[in-house]
Amino acid sequence: MVRGPLTETIVDRFDDMSKQLQAAARYILDHPREVALLSMREQARRGDVQPATMTRLAKHLGFAGYEDVRQLYADFLRGDGGDFAPRVDAQAQNQRLKGDPALAAEILRAVDSHISALADPPGLAGLVEAARLIEQARRVYCLGLRSSYPVAWHLHYMLSLAGGNPAMLESVGGIGPDALSSATGEDVAVAVSVLPYTRQTVEIADYARSLGVKLVAITDSPVAPLAQLAAVTIVVATESPSFLHTMAPAFTVAEILGALVAGHGGDAAREAIARADRQSAALNTHIKNKARHS
Repeated sequence: MVRGPLTETIVDRFDDMSKQLQAAARYILDHPREVALLSMREQARRGDVQPATMTRLAKHLGFAGYEDVRQLYADFLRGDGGDFAPRVDAQAQNQRLKGDPALAAEILRAVDSHISALADPPGLAGLVEAARLIEQARRVYCLGLRSSYPVAWHLHYMLSLAGGNPAMLESVGGIGPDALSSATGEDVAVAVSVLPYTRQTVEIADYARSLGVKLVAITDSPVAPLAQLAAVTIVVATESPSFLHTMAPAFTVAEILGALVAGHGGDAAREAIARADRQSAALNTHIKNKARHS
């Protein structure tokens, strides 16, 4: 979980707060990015408290009002930018204290927890709705850069195998967005980006939306830049004991979307996959296990 600039202060003073202030404080502890990006009233609604409670909490923490808290978190978010270098020392220290097996186990438990959370009702609803949009689209554009590129490519690969006509908006040669020249409102773009958000991904997604393309966002927050543009947002957790964020939940989303779409493809999907199998056999693409003789 991302630690905000008031985390230690809130934890130290938590026991002295009323129940209502504690509820507001929990929201700030659990949603540092939203504190910077959402209005006070929206934060109060999501935290199930009154807006006045957010103001009282700010004053309890020594601020003139809640806007000062929001500004502090906005400055923190801009300054942090998801940089990885400062996290290396923390991981190395943890690794020295606990050992390699313990760190590996912590990473595995974190990934397992993040993926399991996708099975909650909101996560399942987003997956099903995104698959429906992809299935009904005339064409699907897949977009992801830097660490998000493999996720977008994996979805593109699965949709291609199932007989779809996806287009990968790659940045090789700087012509990635050119594929959008024929995009219409019948199309869907699936864009992947997590903190630190890649500017070009957001700009291309915004341009696609301006053409009427429906956007499916795979990102790490309901208020992330892609989520602000999307018709459907699938939120994936990325926090990890490693210095680098985990992309495993995003990969899982790509695999689920590909499977759901293929499952509704019927005869067309089956024939497309059969053609791929025949081509692989003709080109001797895969190593076949030879029968063992006793």
